Amino acid sequence: MPGLFPNDPSIPRTGVRALLAAHDWRTCPLGHPDGWPPELTTAVGMSLNSAFPMFVAWGPDLRFLYNDAYAIMLGAKHPQALAQPFQQVWAEIWPDLVPIIDRALSNKSAFHEDLPLTVLRKGFPEQGYFTFSYSPLHDGAGRVAGMYCTVMETTGRVQEERRAALELKLSDTLRPLGTPDEVLARAGALLGAELGLSRATYAEVDDAGRTFTVRHQWNAGGAQELSRPGYPLDGFGPTVAALTRAGQTFVVNDVDADPRLVDCRAIFRDEGAAAVLTVPLMRGGRLVGFLSLNRAEPYHWTDSDVRFTRETAERTWAALETARAQAELRAERDRSRYIFDTIGEGFGLADGNWTMREMNAEGLRICRLTADEVIGRNHWELFPEIAGTPAADMLHRAMNERVAGTIEHQLAPVGGRHGWNEIRAFPTQDGGVAIFFREITDRKRAEEGLKMADQRKDEFLAMLAHELRNPLAPISAAATLLDMGALNETRVRQSSAIIGRQVRHMTRLVDDLLDVSRVTRGLIELDRILLDVRAIVDEAVEQVRPQLVARRQRLGLHFPACSLQVEGDRARLVQVMSNLLGNAAKYTPEDRSIDVEARVQECCLVLAVSDEGIGMERELTERAFELFAQARRSSDRSQGGLGLGLALVKNLVELHGGSVACASPGLGQGSTFTVTLPLAAGSTAAAPAVPRRTHEASGLTLLVVDDNVDAATTLAMLLKASGHEVFIEHESLRAIELARSARPDACLLDIGLPDVDGLELARRLRAQPETAHSVLIAVSGYGQESDRRAAQEAGFDHHLVKPVELDDIAAVLAGVRGAGQARQA
Repeated sequence: MPGLFPNDPSIPRTGVRALLAAHDWRTCPLGHPDGWPPELTTAVGMSLNSAFPMFVAWGPDLRFLYNDAYAIMLGAKHPQALAQPFQQVWAEIWPDLVPIIDRALSNKSAFHEDLPLTVLRKGFPEQGYFTFSYSPLHDGAGRVAGMYCTVMETTGRVQEERRAALELKLSDTLRPLGTPDEVLARAGALLGAELGLSRATYAEVDDAGRTFTVRHQWNAGGAQELSRPGYPLDGFGPTVAALTRAGQTFVVNDVDADPRLVDCRAIFRDEGAAAVLTVPLMRGGRLVGFLSLNRAEPYHWTDSDVRFTRETAERTWAALETARAQAELRAERDRSRYIFDTIGEGFGLADGNWTMREMNAEGLRICRLTADEVIGRNHWELFPEIAGTPAADMLHRAMNERVAGTIEHQLAPVGGRHGWNEIRAFPTQDGGVAIFFREITDRKRAEEGLKMADQRKDEFLAMLAHELRNPLAPISAAATLLDMGALNETRVRQSSAIIGRQVRHMTRLVDDLLDVSRVTRGLIELDRILLDVRAIVDEAVEQVRPQLVARRQRLGLHFPACSLQVEGDRARLVQVMSNLLGNAAKYTPEDRSIDVEARVQECCLVLAVSDEGIGMERELTERAFELFAQARRSSDRSQGGLGLGLALVKNLVELHGGSVACASPGLGQGSTFTVTLPLAAGSTAAAPAVPRRTHEASGLTLLVVDDNVDAATTLAMLLKASGHEVFIEHESLRAIELARSARPDACLLDIGLPDVDGLELARRLRAQPETAHSVLIAVSGYGQESDRRAAQEAGFDHHLVKPVELDDIAAVLAGVRGAGQARQA
């Protein structure tokens, strides 16, 4: 047929034209081309001469005839597809084509643009896109005998456009994501949907390049997750490991057929991967991770797939690094915020204009403000009370001079008590200042307490020295008298009695010290028995009766009618009551009253010892029972003692499960000490307290004034034995009267005198004409340099420290007459 196979030598018989010429048409229903209808011949000739892909389908089974351009589109189907039935050639898409073919065979043309069809190429299904028109072909009788098609594959363009849009969508999607997991999840889902994946895996490789760990995996519905979280890279064989470490993209269309997977085929099969595409991530020439795509069935990965996967991987890794950096910044911010919110001090951040930008929970608590009241407000408007203080100066230096600073700031008083804050300021990089602050009121009070305790200790040691020197003075004097000889029996007995009394006094001091030491170290063991409260009080009264009688003090005892019992150590509870009674007698003037009341209060025994004594300031009532705690030190030591009694009382009562308290309306208004102890079972009061009974307690010219009778007596005896005329007085005011009449050459004065101390007594003696020129000698248990200066300022000529040696006194007295005459002149 000249139309299909012309004799013109310029028209080569190659490609499809040559195949048509060489084809064996004997078994083909179309027959030899020489016998084809003109309409078919014309249509086939037109397609052969066209540069566009075209095909003709003719006959009842639509035998397939096409040109060279269409042969390329057929791929592996060519040349077997030539003259084969249409349905056989495109069996995989036949269901999609039937409606279009039926329309053409119904004498209606059809046009489709970018129609998606899944075709087999290189043995694998592949998504393609086609733009084509189907037109009917008529035979000589005008019947539709076939169809012809002009077609163009648009797969590349469609995929490029689609994937460009997808990459843009991916970038837009990944940009706002804040966590690495979100980035990987979204990227995996987009890749999975676009490429029909069963799994997308992101893995990271260790620094040695030996092991990878799965950080995230996306799995299609029904697909299994990887069975392990990580694998050794060398477990996939040397070929796969080398390619991956070298950063080469690893493409496997069919796991079962690829010879490179001989060492790891079982791994891929077990994980349900039939096709694999892996894109490595290299940083600084080293493998740091990879993105691996899997399909559940063999699949031909196209160049477009590989390119799209690489670009997606790069975008994903960039977004991943950004997300990680942002996550680290957020984590650091959250850690900082958590630290600031949980630290035990306030934190505030002010910008360069002093506008508060942040304040943590502790800072809000300390300032008694809410975040809404602080954030955005000016610091100095919030805290105007700081302006003009050293704290404000420190904050301004931190802001203006960019120098860190710390200061302790005293707060305005609340409830009469000042509080303290420690404030620290640090300049920030943005020109503001970070302010840390915390309450240190408890610390300041503790420091003050330590200072006071240290002061009380020093005072106690001074008192201890004084109390030990006082008995040593009469003992030393008595011993000197005994050593002088020529004493009658009366003098010997008198001296011995003095020594005995003073030794007993020193013994009591040492016993008090030992008791306090044992109690504070927990070495006291109580011998608990059932005790009658009245019997305890009676025994304690008997011990202090001599003091009461000597000072003519009245004692009132008030008990309920019934018997009250406690469980405790008899000796220790008697010691408690005798200490309280002795303390009351000591600090209550003569001819005044002391009362003891016993009552029941909530199943407890309450014993209250009330006096009409000197009273106490509020500050002292709060620490009266502390060790070393006494009223402000004065030189009045007329009552003696170490001030340990109340501390001993507190510890002994607490050992019995009780408590102590102290109250006083104020100085000169008496005090009440209360002991509360658990009552023994069955011990209750049945009647109101009534008064039980009341007890009523009756050479030179030298003046010796000392409230310690023994000390004054022994010193006078020594002076008389030395040939002096000696007058003795134990009270300051009486001593002034006596001095006017006696006109002594010298006065030996104790500093620790009652009512008017020795320092004031010296001033008054200097002020009256009768004793203005007398030599004044201080005889004191206080021997510090400050004590000597105080004596000199008061008008004393000499200062001797107890116990005084006779030789020292003689040396001073030897120059008394001359000194008096000189003073008079």
